[in-house]
Amino acid sequence: MKFIVPAASVLLMWGMSLSAAAETREFVGGVRALLGTHENLSASVRLGDIDGDGDLDVAVANGRHWPQQNYLLFNQTRGRFNVQRRLGLDLETTYATEIADLDGDGDLDIAVGNDMAPSYVLLNDGGGRFIRGSTFGGLSSVRSLTLADIDGDGDVDILATSRGRPNRIFINRGNAIFDLEMTFGGPSDSTIGVAVGDLDQDGHDDLVLANRDGQQSYVLLNDGEMGFKKRVSFGSSNDETRSIAVADINGDQFPDLIAGNIGQTNAIYVGDGTGNFTNRYEFGRSDGPTYAVRVADMNNDQLPDVVVGNVGQSNAVYFNQGNGRQFQEMRFGEQSSATYGLDIGDLDGDGFLDIVTANSGTRNGVFYNRIKR
Repeated sequence: MKFIVPAASVLLMWGMSLSAAAETREFVGGVRALLGTHENLSASVRLGDIDGDGDLDVAVANGRHWPQQNYLLFNQTRGRFNVQRRLGLDLETTYATEIADLDGDGDLDIAVGNDMAPSYVLLNDGGGRFIRGSTFGGLSSVRSLTLADIDGDGDVDILATSRGRPNRIFINRGNAIFDLEMTFGGPSDSTIGVAVGDLDQDGHDDLVLANRDGQQSYVLLNDGEMGFKKRVSFGSSNDETRSIAVADINGDQFPDLIAGNIGQTNAIYVGDGTGNFTNRYEFGRSDGPTYAVRVADMNNDQLPDVVVGNVGQSNAVYFNQGNGRQFQEMRFGEQSSATYGLDIGDLDGDGFLDIVTANSGTRNGVFYNRIKR
């Protein structure tokens, strides 16, 4: 069964009236809402309380295929990032600067994933200054990192996708040493992103692979012993899936898949709790160039909404109308931006989630969640 969500210039839905929540929220940027002044080739951006002062700071990954400087931006007050610090000494081909407590000391560390350059861990001194820790893996075409306790031992492991090369899991020994590794997926998958979630409700985390280049995207089900041999496909090999998220979008207590696609509508695959996905519902525009997807409650109505970052189109928030099939679209940002990544968090402490974007070739930005006047 397939439902197509038609496009409209501002808000869309099968003839439905606007919900009060979607009608009164907007996402406001501007010249004072920029993450620095550089126009780097930014690939991703992540939020976390890096300096331990109680608010959210930003780590920006720059370069992609060309060496550039990565940066930290520190939240001074109410979502104003007036202090910027270099992250690392070298210019690098970075696709990911992912944030988590990797060594178990209570502060947030950073895993840096580079394209055909060493990937490594940066360890936090507790105040937002970092020393270089261990490397993980050999040189590869890293496109994303995902941090999760995939082996269930209480510490954070690293999953690295590598376009056209083997994807790998790096197991944390508990002290941010990642010298144990295993591969997942096919040896030449064009995997751009991976999401983690217990899709078959057996208590073990499964993997969702977003594949490009005419390759099938699929789920790898965990057998409980870190074996990922059972494969469940979703979508078709014609999909150009660039980003993937796992969330219960329709409220049935089973995790669903939210796929961001390039050159076609985005899609939701409805999970049945066994690791299978029976229905597909499309949302967004038929020529949508979505490179990033996040799921969060953006208007505080207790429903998960979808935020997408686009390349060559303005970005969008899709407000969930209650059943995970119907959404209202609210656009934000410039059409000329190339948003490769985004993250979500309450930056100014007003109780509503804001958005930060990583743009390739233009300045990165903050979009504050405001009442529409």
